[in-house]
Amino acid sequence: MKLITAVIRPSRLDAVKTALVDASIVGMTVSEVRGFGRQKGQVERYRGSEFTIDFLPKAKIDVVVEDGQVETAIAVIETAARSGDIGDGKIFVVPVEQAVRVRTGERGSSAL
Repeated sequence: MKLITAVIRPSRLDAVKTALVDASIVGMTVSEVRGFGRQKGQVERYRGSEFTIDFLPKAKIDVVVEDGQVETAIAVIETAARSGDIGDGKIFVVPVEQAVRVRTGERGSSAL
């Protein structure tokens, strides 16, 4: 099992969710987060004054999938989240050693 974490633009969240469900990848956790990367924030103007917004709003999606679904999930997220501009986001994949369904006590793949 692998944990896929994607940090994307909030405006692309619905497209990514729909694409994952269409690919039969269900069960995800979504968080509203803030951050910056190469774009290093934005310069905004308000009433004639310039100020920098260092941390931009992002959506963070966590999905746990079987090893055989990893490449599919990455491709689906990448395609649905891409706008072609700086700040589209990142995808991280890390191993998951164990999963437990709290309600039933199921473990491993059956807990997904």
